[in-house]
Amino acid sequence: MLKSHIVCNEKYIAGGIDSRLYGSFLEHMGRVIYHGVYEPGHACADEEGFRKDVLQAVRDMGVTAVRYPGGNFVSAYHWEDGVGPRERRPRKIDLAWKAIETNAFGTDEFIHWAKKAQVQPIFTVNLGTRGMEEALQYLEYCNFPSGTEYSDLRRSHGVEEPYGVKLWCLGNEMDGSWQVGHKSAGEYGRLAAETGKVMKLLDPGIELIACGSSLSTMASYPAWDLEVLEETYDVIDYLALHQYYGGQEKGTAAFLAQTLDMEEYIRTIRAAVQVIRQKKRSARKIRLSIDEWGVWAVPGNAVNREVEKNPWQTAAPISEQIYTMEDALLFAGMQMAMLRNADMVKIACQSLLTNVSACIMTDADGEMWLQTIYYPFYYFANYARGVVMQSQCQCDSYDCEGFVKVPYLDQLVVWNTDRKEIVIFLVNRSEADRQEVKIEMQGMMPVSVTESVCLSAKDKKMTNQKDHTAVKPQKYEAVELREDRVITEILPLSFVMIRIEIQK
Repeated sequence: MLKSHIVCNEKYIAGGIDSRLYGSFLEHMGRVIYHGVYEPGHACADEEGFRKDVLQAVRDMGVTAVRYPGGNFVSAYHWEDGVGPRERRPRKIDLAWKAIETNAFGTDEFIHWAKKAQVQPIFTVNLGTRGMEEALQYLEYCNFPSGTEYSDLRRSHGVEEPYGVKLWCLGNEMDGSWQVGHKSAGEYGRLAAETGKVMKLLDPGIELIACGSSLSTMASYPAWDLEVLEETYDVIDYLALHQYYGGQEKGTAAFLAQTLDMEEYIRTIRAAVQVIRQKKRSARKIRLSIDEWGVWAVPGNAVNREVEKNPWQTAAPISEQIYTMEDALLFAGMQMAMLRNADMVKIACQSLLTNVSACIMTDADGEMWLQTIYYPFYYFANYARGVVMQSQCQCDSYDCEGFVKVPYLDQLVVWNTDRKEIVIFLVNRSEADRQEVKIEMQGMMPVSVTESVCLSAKDKKMTNQKDHTAVKPQKYEAVELREDRVITEILPLSFVMIRIEIQK
């Protein structure tokens, strides 16, 4: 049996947790929108065509913010096509996914859906085929009260009050050669800075997110980030990072170790922000938004092959990845990496919410079910609130392809001050060994175990596709309190959450 020792102290805090760390993402891609969140005529659809079963799953999941409408889709999107009377909306070519977009679901529908889902909207403007003027008009439509062309256009659509959208992404993945309207860092940075400047002239209360590197493996990383920050630092509020991990074929040890790359990615961009801040002698503090992240379980070119087989369809199923128990462990590790940097990472959007690399699935026959990755997100979003502790862990480690000294135990300790509880999250990366874990809480006296759950499976490749309850959390009794310590024993390849009431 492996043995691990975690120490945390009431005086050492890593950072406060922004609720927007529990965001997600909707893009016009495959069945994310149509047959995902929006399906008029379905038995579960409400009067606006929104699936009530999906809405409830989103609320239960604890999602706080949702980014829309893309993603690659946005870089050739005309927002005007998705507002006003549905019968007048044009059918358009979607170059990103070689599809036909009906525009039956657009800005107005998304805002209505977001209110019902109880999430904050995050909008992305098209800086691929369009630019400053269209972004300003979109903001005017959404946020200006009345008396102008685009605010009155909104009112003519029956929306008297402004939507008041406060978070705006200045384009999407503009460093990527795959992006419609791909630009160099200098070209993009200049356009983003000028676009952001005029948007804040119209609405000084908004916050802006500029495109950073799309992956830690981009050839232009981190030079892209430094150059974009140089151009945009005085106007933006966040720099975006995107990150997906696959590579299950390399084996479980290397697959789960990829969270170390994510930690390094965040550290590097933190340093880039600090360099530009000092270079400009600026008092402004730019934070990070990881507004696309997830486990990408299929080969990188598989989506393109799916699209090419049957192009120019409407809401054709593509990239409908089915997640395993193993995937859920990497997913949980990615969330812990972001939370450990909660002082700098303030926004995160899991990608995507429904059907494509998704937590929530809807079958062709209309049934909804939850993937394995839904559950870690649920526990973090609902219970990792308050502040992240600067916990230190002593445990055994291993070497694998691409990584050395990978801890067998991944861990996070959160102090939820409102609930007066310490919440402990653990991932055992070992395939063979249980772990005895001792958590020493200096200055905090544990009173009782409020809840303890474990997510594990008989086979690391188990999914919820056929049996929708095959992999789901179970109550876990192996938790003991001894003075200021919590002692538990966790299973191989498992995710555990323990909530401890403390006397404080």
